[in-house]
Amino acid sequence: MTSLDDCFEALRAPQRRRLLLALLERNPQDDTPVVPGGVTAAEGNDERALRYHHVHLPKLEAYGFVDWDREAGELRRGPAFEDVRPLLELLRDELDVLADEDR
Repeated sequence: MTSLDDCFEALRAPQRRRLLLALLERNPQDDTPVVPGGVTAAEGNDERALRYHHVHLPKLEAYGFVDWDREAGELRRGPAFEDVRPLLELLRDELDVLADEDR
């Protein structure tokens, strides 16, 4: 079982939150992030895209929240994904409530 501190650390970065929320909705996912301006990591040398592949994905993989097939460029829910699922569902539900309040 993953500690609550590890779950919060994984969710601390917006890039990791977005990725885990996407996996909550659809599994598997492509590992190519879209960075501002519509440029993908494969098309550009954007520092954020590099951090995604060299910091964020490895961290999520180390926690066991994702399985990352680097050769296929695919992410799947990892063996510890269920440990972080309740927090992800809470975030998703609260984001929906906040979005409804803005309308």
